[in-house]
Amino acid sequence: MDLNKLKGQLQTEVDTAFLYYSIATIQSDENLSRVLQSLAQIEKGHAKHMLDKVREFEPNHEMPPPSTRAKFQLKLGKLFGYNSIISSLSNIEKQFAVNSIKNKIEKGEKPNGFEHNHLNIIEAVNNNAALNVSGGLLSKFESRHKSVGGNALRAAVLGSNDGLVSNMSLVMGVAGAAVSNNTILLTGIAGLMAGAISMALGEWLSVQSSRELNQRQIDLETEELEASPEEEKKELVLLYQAKGMNAVEAQKLADKAFENPQTAIDAIITEELGIDKEELGGSAWEAAIASFILFAIGAIIPLYPFMILDGKNAILLSIGSSVVGLFGIGAAITLLTGKSIMFSGMRQVAFGLAAAAVTYGIGTLIGVSLAG
Repeated sequence: MDLNKLKGQLQTEVDTAFLYYSIATIQSDENLSRVLQSLAQIEKGHAKHMLDKVREFEPNHEMPPPSTRAKFQLKLGKLFGYNSIISSLSNIEKQFAVNSIKNKIEKGEKPNGFEHNHLNIIEAVNNNAALNVSGGLLSKFESRHKSVGGNALRAAVLGSNDGLVSNMSLVMGVAGAAVSNNTILLTGIAGLMAGAISMALGEWLSVQSSRELNQRQIDLETEELEASPEEEKKELVLLYQAKGMNAVEAQKLADKAFENPQTAIDAIITEELGIDKEELGGSAWEAAIASFILFAIGAIIPLYPFMILDGKNAILLSIGSSVVGLFGIGAAITLLTGKSIMFSGMRQVAFGLAAAAVTYGIGTLIGVSLAG
């Protein structure tokens, strides 16, 4: 195996163990903390095994410390929520499982069915309501982008990307029509405000509608619990059994939940409705404000050059600033996917510039047509 690839895998194992342990130390749930610490110990064992392989080529090679990237991920977790790290670790475990199965098949060995155990464990951790995933204001900005990850860091990156790409395309389209600098600036500001307000309103409606729907479901379940508690308990027992418990364990857990009305409705909300009560209390206004700010941050990048320059100089600075912003967005995504920073960054730049080129070309054609 290639030495550089071995060293890369060694660093990945070290970083994974570091992140598991770091997240474990901030957990208030002891069982969850023990699970994460156990995963960290297993990854440390993998790292030692990988180090032995590296030392077959370089006998004096030392165990590397956690990378700057892993430490940066941990710091971002404090702001955006630790589930951004858990999602990244889930992707890593998935790749480990795929590679393990592939290697066994290549060697003529039969997969034993345990290759996905780590992935299943970390996904269970991610779905555990006790997981400490607090991320402050930005953690509210999730509903618009839940389909592509469901965590605040990814939502923030994509929100900024929405603002940058849309306003860059708008500004380049107007610039292509060879209009005055003031017209470009006015159009860009209008695009920034319209887009940010639209995003904020959409976020507010999304969160508020979700809260109202969830609250309605909770109210209905509360009424059913008051009217026929035994029927609700039977449903809860069946739900526990459907999740893999035997009949005796399911009955005991349901009996425990129904010792008082509050724990009963809490169990029903969690198990039957699948609703997180903490999310239910999220502020629609906080989500809207976060959405507005993140979109505006992205949208200002291609626009600010026209505030200090004009003509071709402003256009060139706008493109240059947008390239830097797009590359940064692509690089930020790699904190979640584990892919190459250069590849992800340049891919994002290519897509953004392609969109800008199309609108610039259309703007040029319209400008020529109007001038003629």
